[in-house]
Amino acid sequence: MAKDNYDQTNLNELTFKSAAPGYWADENVSPEDWNSHTWQLKNCVKSLEQIEKHLTLSEEERAGILLTGTKLATSVTPHFFNLIHPTDPGCPMRRQVIPRIEETYVDPADMKDPCGEDSHMPVPGLVHRYPDRVLFLVTDRCASYCRYCTRSRVVSGVSDQKLEIQWDQAIEYLKKTPQVRDVLLSGGDPLLFSDNKLEKLLTRLREIPHIQFLRIGSRIPIFLPQRITPALCGMLKQFHPLFISIHTNHPDELTSEVRDGLGRLADAGIQMGNQSVLLKGINDSVEIQRDLVHKLLMCRVRPYYLYQADLIEGTKHLRTGINKGLEIIEGLRGHTTGYGIPQYVVDGPGGGGKIPLNPEYVLDKNPERVILRNYEGKKFVYSEPIESKVPTS
Repeated sequence: MAKDNYDQTNLNELTFKSAAPGYWADENVSPEDWNSHTWQLKNCVKSLEQIEKHLTLSEEERAGILLTGTKLATSVTPHFFNLIHPTDPGCPMRRQVIPRIEETYVDPADMKDPCGEDSHMPVPGLVHRYPDRVLFLVTDRCASYCRYCTRSRVVSGVSDQKLEIQWDQAIEYLKKTPQVRDVLLSGGDPLLFSDNKLEKLLTRLREIPHIQFLRIGSRIPIFLPQRITPALCGMLKQFHPLFISIHTNHPDELTSEVRDGLGRLADAGIQMGNQSVLLKGINDSVEIQRDLVHKLLMCRVRPYYLYQADLIEGTKHLRTGINKGLEIIEGLRGHTTGYGIPQYVVDGPGGGGKIPLNPEYVLDKNPERVILRNYEGKKFVYSEPIESKVPTS
């Protein structure tokens, strides 16, 4: 069950609360420092000592922090850390970024690379699974690390497997592969790059004639909204059509700082979609998902995907069943605008790609008619077009 004491927002009075300065109020952090993304990154919470300074840890959390350091690093920006409840281990933000001992348990269904990315790399760091698009992994670092990370095998720099990045090889492959028209930059998080470094990479990609669309996958607008500066937005608008997929799981992540950063991106003409991961005890209820999609729309972000959690090693405690996701989509359909309903998908384990999942609305069909049901459960008959035979003389 999702967190019972979640404070549901009045949907007619959506509020965006500031995360500043929170736990840092007693440290006399200046507004200038707080609003600097470089200060935020330098002051990420990483150690057990730092975490215990502000949070009362459960035994499972303390053991997790001590034992999971060789799998995925712990790092939380001050901005996001301020959203964590100091004593409640069930806090949705807390469960996303604070390790737990359950991460050391490996279920028989768990996989190191559930999306099969490593087996679809023609050159290091470039995943070419779909015919017309590629995933370009450009860095192994993030502002904060999600405990359910699909690429925990290679991100954060502490696991045995390292992400090999060969930009020149990847660019040459793209130049020689004209069927590729869409490039998604991910990692790690590309928006950690300096404006200059990111501009150089986007320029190289834009110089390839057959590449039509550039996309960036990033959780920086959520973990580090201070990074979304006017200068960054001004640089990015050179590369339209440019799309950014942000990653938000819970409505409380959408602070006033996040809202303002997303507004700057939208004002720069950048199309944004949100990708959520369905997580047990974090966002696995219709009410939380409905508030999330409504707040996203207020931030000019289209809910895009709701992901069934991947079969990552050590994440069984965060996974729901697929029926839970279908129940959520059913609870959204007909009860909010179609713009607010994401596509529920599961990545076929082992590299099958995204598979859409939907409640059953087609009850029966034959060549003459289709029997449908709507969100209320009422049945309707749609007559199929039947070609009439032209009479012959």
